[in-house]
Amino acid sequence: MTKILIIYTGGTVGMIYDEKTTALRPIGFNEIRNNLPELYRMGIDFYVYAFNPPMDSSDMLPEIWTELASIIEDRYDRYDGFVILHGSDTMAFTASALSFMLENLSKPVILTGSQLPIGKIRTDAKENIITAMEIASTKSNGHCMVPEVCIYFDFMLFRGNRAKKYNAEKFEAFYSMNYPALAEAGIDIKYKNNYVLPGPEKGLIVHKNLDPNIGVLKIFPGITRRAVEAIVNTPGMRGLILETFGSGNATTQAWFTECLQKAADKGILMVDITQCDGGSVELGKYETSQHLQKIGVVSGHDMTFEAATTKLMFLLGQNIPMDEMKRLIELPLRGELTPATEILP
Repeated sequence: MTKILIIYTGGTVGMIYDEKTTALRPIGFNEIRNNLPELYRMGIDFYVYAFNPPMDSSDMLPEIWTELASIIEDRYDRYDGFVILHGSDTMAFTASALSFMLENLSKPVILTGSQLPIGKIRTDAKENIITAMEIASTKSNGHCMVPEVCIYFDFMLFRGNRAKKYNAEKFEAFYSMNYPALAEAGIDIKYKNNYVLPGPEKGLIVHKNLDPNIGVLKIFPGITRRAVEAIVNTPGMRGLILETFGSGNATTQAWFTECLQKAADKGILMVDITQCDGGSVELGKYETSQHLQKIGVVSGHDMTFEAATTKLMFLLGQNIPMDEMKRLIELPLRGELTPATEILP
């Protein structure tokens, strides 16, 4: 019988309405299990690792990502797959971080949750959990169907580092603008094998060092020098995400270029990603991005904000030379980006 480890971190899936406080409060996994008797009819041998107390995903930290990676590492040989129950707000960050931390992953790690608590009559929690469990346990010719970190939500399975939460009210909370879904659940689960990462030939390597000393500079019309300087002069900052316009463009005012040049001179690694959910950065395509290219800003291509931030934390934690980090930022390490040579005109 297939063995699956459920890691319950918390989130809306494990909430109930508190009559006294009139707010949602977390519950333990036993109460979730009581609301989901279907788990025992799936023919899956499952075990549970529950955070105590459960946490809201808004409190997620890199230290928790390291804990999750360690839980999987310690139990990797004992289970066929892993399902992480997680709050949806930061689920894409956790999925992206784990994708980089779990190198040579050959088993599914499926994150899921819900928009409504499991005790609600119209909850989406039951379908999400049941199908995530089925995907995590499915094999073909002895190999896992999806040997990577994924997010399953509302009948769709996405690569974890390609997904983004875009809606706080619909059951359809996530989408993946720049990469197709890996599977779609209907009467049957239809896997799109040509989009799934191939299984590795080497054993699992778990990276536990993350450096969160990064900043984010979101460009907008009218941004002031004082605002930019406040961010680029943050003490201890080693990496900076630039959220730019369109295909990687930003203001060409001399003071702006000067601020970024000073950041580059201090050894801050700067990554350019687009504010658009779809599309890719193409540094140098327009004059308004050539100045960024000249001072050493590197392209994040079509990475999501979640993938770019966690990848930067991951690379900064590896203690490798700047030139190597710049090279790796622009390479697809876990399928998180599409190289410029593969983007169709």
